[in-house]
Amino acid sequence: MWLERALQCGEEIRDIIIGNSFIYLWHLLFWSFERQAGESQYWEAERGEMASASLVSSSPVLGKSEWVKGGQSIRLSSTAAIRCLPATITIRASYADELVKTAKTIASPGRGILAMDESNATCGKRLASIGLENTEANRQAYRTLLVSAPSLGQYISGAILFEETLYQSTVDGKKIVDILVEQGIVPGIKVDKGLVPLAGSNNESWCQGLDGLASRSAAYYQQGARFAKWRTVVSIPNGPSALAVKEAAWGLARYAAISQDNGLVPIVEPEILLDGEHGIDRTFEVAQKVWAEVFFYLAENNVLFEGILLKPSMVTPGAECSDRATPEQVASYTLKLLKTRIPPAVPGIMFLSGGQSEVEATLNLNAMNQAPNPWHVSFSYARALQNTCLKTWGGRPENVKAAQDALLLRAKANSLAQLGKYTGEGESEEAKKGMFVKGYVY
Repeated sequence: MWLERALQCGEEIRDIIIGNSFIYLWHLLFWSFERQAGESQYWEAERGEMASASLVSSSPVLGKSEWVKGGQSIRLSSTAAIRCLPATITIRASYADELVKTAKTIASPGRGILAMDESNATCGKRLASIGLENTEANRQAYRTLLVSAPSLGQYISGAILFEETLYQSTVDGKKIVDILVEQGIVPGIKVDKGLVPLAGSNNESWCQGLDGLASRSAAYYQQGARFAKWRTVVSIPNGPSALAVKEAAWGLARYAAISQDNGLVPIVEPEILLDGEHGIDRTFEVAQKVWAEVFFYLAENNVLFEGILLKPSMVTPGAECSDRATPEQVASYTLKLLKTRIPPAVPGIMFLSGGQSEVEATLNLNAMNQAPNPWHVSFSYARALQNTCLKTWGGRPENVKAAQDALLLRAKANSLAQLGKYTGEGESEEAKKGMFVKGYVY
């Protein structure tokens, strides 16, 4: 028995020696290659520092020593350095400069994103609210109104489109993508496939759409899209469960990596829903957990932080909470969250409105820009830009100009808010009405 055990131990020692020798030879060969090429391609995160997962170049060896997950320090062995296939890293590195440039263009001073990526079903609900049928012609007419508003590009740097819109033309026969580019607006695309029930959770959801995402992203890039959006949600009244938060974070990270591999800047959007009676402190607590998890998995997937944009919820009380927060309180909690969870390498924070009124969303954004921030703090609004515009149009051709003026008014107001110069004077009562819908499906 003892002889058998001794032989077994000898085999284990041999395996360890061989394994370590393999790792050593791998590093030696790679170092030799670097010397011959005359450039350093080896990147390693500094121990004890929350480093960006930026790819300095196409290194297949990525070392990570320490990360913080959920408030706990996780130390990883430095011997587990070989994590990624060289082909994957090379693809992403080929787009690195373009990704950074696109993100910076969208995160330009005084501008934000027009989210017009409502699904055909959701667009149908909007059209029904003004007495129109959900036909392709009516959707085309409304989208034409939006993208052709004169000087829209002065306030809007990017527009998120639904797949139908990306391939659609205006009523005059011009491609919508071309109209946006002429205005200096970067076209983007919604790539997720919507929410479905998450098995094993507390009646929570997860976002589908990873299957086939690489090929779809490549096709969207060829069509002119340069950034992407993936929206998942976290519900506070339902927990949120650790399973739901982890699933949301992992899905966002995989989507972000795939998007960057195909030249699209990913907008990372874990929306924390307004549903519930909870106070602002509870929202802050959940948001901290969610964003810690998101950035842990973004780093795990080697996502280039300088080539992403975030679309977070503002930290507010639940919609049914009796204690309402002032813009100053919302700004204080939200900026505290950003400063403790978001690396400064991220170029832009493009907030969603999440059912706030048009004026409320603008006031809160303005309050956050009263002092300098490490990031471009701006907006990515749908209803908070379109609500008054849609009602002004009413489906009547003679109202197109007035509706475009309403859109430009809101876009300009949020442009001023991004610069910290919005006053709130002269706003209509319609713009002050809240748009929260319980259990809202986008």
